[in-house]
Amino acid sequence: MKKCVFFLLAVFYLLLLASCSKEDSLSKIYKNSDITDVKYKNIEIGVTGLDIKTKIHFITNRTDMASVVYPGKTWESYIKEFHNIYPNIDIEVESVTEYEEIAKKRLEKKNWGDIMMIPNLSRRKLSSYFLSYGFVSDLEKHLRFVDSDTSWDGQVFGIPSAITAQGILYNKRIFREAGITQWPKTPDEFLLALKKIKKQTSAIPLYTNYCSGWLIKVWDMYVGICATGDADFLNNGMIHKKNPFSDPRDGTGPYNVYRILYEAVARGYTENNYMITDWESSKGMLNRGEIATMLVGSWAYNQVKLAGPNPEDVGYMPFPILVRGKQYSELRPDYSFGINVKSSVKNKLASMIFVKWLVENSRYQFNEGYIPVLMYDIKFRDFYRSFENIVLQNTASPLPREEQLVAAVNRDSGLNFNSDGAEKVRAIVEHAFLKDMTFDEIMADWNKRWSLAQQNNGVLVEY
Repeated sequence: MKKCVFFLLAVFYLLLLASCSKEDSLSKIYKNSDITDVKYKNIEIGVTGLDIKTKIHFITNRTDMASVVYPGKTWESYIKEFHNIYPNIDIEVESVTEYEEIAKKRLEKKNWGDIMMIPNLSRRKLSSYFLSYGFVSDLEKHLRFVDSDTSWDGQVFGIPSAITAQGILYNKRIFREAGITQWPKTPDEFLLALKKIKKQTSAIPLYTNYCSGWLIKVWDMYVGICATGDADFLNNGMIHKKNPFSDPRDGTGPYNVYRILYEAVARGYTENNYMITDWESSKGMLNRGEIATMLVGSWAYNQVKLAGPNPEDVGYMPFPILVRGKQYSELRPDYSFGINVKSSVKNKLASMIFVKWLVENSRYQFNEGYIPVLMYDIKFRDFYRSFENIVLQNTASPLPREEQLVAAVNRDSGLNFNSDGAEKVRAIVEHAFLKDMTFDEIMADWNKRWSLAQQNNGVLVEY
């Protein structure tokens, strides 16, 4: 009996010590003394940080969710739910248009805020701006895509806000009226579908979104997996390939991605005046059937459904390229949440709590039509079922020894894929409309610029 009592007392004291240790540790954090050991995995929503009283500033690209007329859940409604658990953490949301350009400028100011959707940056610069959430090896078991463009040297500096697939938004009713009963699977089939839409309906067959620089450059996102079926092509293949923009004569590759855009403009299958396109209004136009197709990631699907009276008419289909008889779609992390490394200790902790709540507790990804970030979350929107027979892959990161080389060739060529490459895509629209340069001439110019950049940076070219 005495041994039993002694054992129970020992267990009690061990639990008490552990509790005191945890309490002391959290108290230390609350008193603004240290956040070094606080990582994403240690945050317990509803437990950690209940007594924090502060205000954090959150910069986001989702301008639509700031509007009181947004038919989905606004930032205000999410924050109201967050306050049910953390009433003392105030969230100030700043929604920014032309996000990439403005976000990069704001980063140069130390007091830009506390949470930001991380713009396109060199991985080496991440630690200068953002707090580490912890090790990739710890978080990748729990979250998708933490080993992405917002990680460096084994550390995670950005937690993906959501996961998207790459395809094409389209209006189902317009397709039916044009007599299109199956998704186009090749560039030529897609162009034929646009021709039928032009002839049989009053809809704009393909909307370019020329004026939105951040949106027209999404064409770059389709030259990797969607066009080649190769997860390594974009970051580890194209860098060594001779003339990667030449016609492979099998309907695949970067050549055929951009050929769709050029031919659509040249044949009159796009808007009459590309200089007055507008992203916000285009969502309602596609919903109402005034636009038939639009190239954009699956993140926009829910926004377009909510943008007009016909949500049932909005569909999402794979990009029309067949690789060895299969269609592919790339999974990509959407903007990642980054926390300002220069923020106060209290605001860093409050920011990490808010980020974890958004990612894991708010249902933000499901509500907005994204693929979940949590590994064990399998609640997908219905429209992803249409991708059941599509091969889904994510792009491989550049090899560590070649990351700077890839960036250098991309920059020195002036093509800036998945970076600041809007101007080269806009040039395709312009030349196609003016008919002052053939598509093959454009691609020959790109090959020349790419080859010169390879040569100047000492790249081993595979012939």
